[in-house]
Amino acid sequence: MSDRGIFLMLAPLLALSLLSSPSNALDNKKKAGRDWEYLDNGVVRIGIDKSRGACIGYLAESKTKRNLLNNYDEGRFIQQSYYGRPDGSKWNGKPWVYNPVQGGYAKGKSSRLLKFSRDKKKKTLSARVEPLSWASGIACPEALMGVTISLEGPLARVRFRMDYTGKDQSAVHDQEMPAVFTDAELPNLVYSENGKLKRRVPGWPNERGKATENWVAYLDDKDWGIGICTPGTETFTCYRFEGDGKTGPAGSACSYVAPLRRFSLQKGLVVDYEVFLTIGSLEEIRRRFAPLRSKLPSSNGAGGKKKQG
Repeated sequence: MSDRGIFLMLAPLLALSLLSSPSNALDNKKKAGRDWEYLDNGVVRIGIDKSRGACIGYLAESKTKRNLLNNYDEGRFIQQSYYGRPDGSKWNGKPWVYNPVQGGYAKGKSSRLLKFSRDKKKKTLSARVEPLSWASGIACPEALMGVTISLEGPLARVRFRMDYTGKDQSAVHDQEMPAVFTDAELPNLVYSENGKLKRRVPGWPNERGKATENWVAYLDDKDWGIGICTPGTETFTCYRFEGDGKTGPAGSACSYVAPLRRFSLQKGLVVDYEVFLTIGSLEEIRRRFAPLRSKLPSSNGAGGKKKQG
């Protein structure tokens, strides 16, 4: 999610979590019964937390099992989040908007898992979730979210879907496709713009950029880390949050990035798109993502279509 300061311009995002109260997150961590499910093909290992909206909170090389994602609270992970009109809610002391979030509510309540399945033949994990609005905690049955995950060699393939049956939100916003929170130990954001590699260590709050090869990567100082590719999506927002300085998957510090598309939530809208994740060197990440650029989204910008009738 983003510095919700931008938010007022509502560039996304999810900094939600960052800004969420540390005490809430600590209380959350004390909850018993985190419920993880994993896929592992001997190259990469990916995991979702069924107790927090089936969000992706674990991504590691199979051999090291070092998790490169941040799952500090319900607003982190890799997950879906969408923005609509002001709805009378407040977040971080400011007016907020309709904002269904896959992981849950800013004050530590998780979204409801409606369905989970593991297909042993196809080697996939799938889930269906009823999200909560980030600032109000109200359930959003009109914005049901789905995720299906598979592994293809060094690539994790993630299909996200959101079926919106609520009232038209009218306002067009930057939408995260998806929100991605990584370990703050990966500080260097690298991407390609018009054939040239660019590097930055994002600050706070949100910054914007353009990745014309449709991928971005958060890397360590040896140019190794995690790559994210949302085919057909160039614009992104990013930041780094220091928190109390603690890094790691459960640390309050994190690195954030989200590929962006602009659209409004209209009744009958189906948002359906794919994201690819990989771990490796900068050269490996760029090479693996090169064939994916032809997988363009549909013309409505949401990567889906509006249902008829």
